[in-house]
Amino acid sequence: MATVLSVSGSPSASSRTNRLLRHLDTRLTAQGHEVIPLDVRTIPAEALLGADFRHPAIVEAAALFARADGVVIGTPVYKAAYSGVLKALLDLLPQYALTGKTVLPLATGGTTAHVLAIDYALRPVLSSMGARHVVQGWFTLDKDISVGEDGGLAVAPEATEALTQVLDQFSEALGRTPVLAAAG
Repeated sequence: MATVLSVSGSPSASSRTNRLLRHLDTRLTAQGHEVIPLDVRTIPAEALLGADFRHPAIVEAAALFARADGVVIGTPVYKAAYSGVLKALLDLLPQYALTGKTVLPLATGGTTAHVLAIDYALRPVLSSMGARHVVQGWFTLDKDISVGEDGGLAVAPEATEALTQVLDQFSEALGRTPVLAAAG
């Protein structure tokens, strides 16, 4: 069983990005992984923006990255790049915090004009941090993610299929064969 750190780079608790990540966490858990969620928005702003490397929340986040075998990083796309809160956290981690790790980058946004944000903004940072393998990421349009009145998440069938595929590739790269091919 691999340990997966699932990092939401959204500044909003009710964001589609955050909900999508927690939905995907369920699939990874069902595949036998230990999943640890990390919502960057819960780290005190003064620690992130003040670059307080010794703040307990920053120390704890760095320890979670060190403990993980794999990392899923999800972010909304703002102004053609990943979120500022995610950038602030990545800047405070050790330079090679992703050494030896398999990483799955995910992004959400309102238009396909931002599809390349994963490859041109996020992937280079992840690679520079020493990631062993950055698997193919996926960009999901906001319109393909909806939240029902009961709080349940619905993902459009095409997006579900693509997300299942990249999540299973991530799981395989971690050394686990996915056991829930039909799960969504």
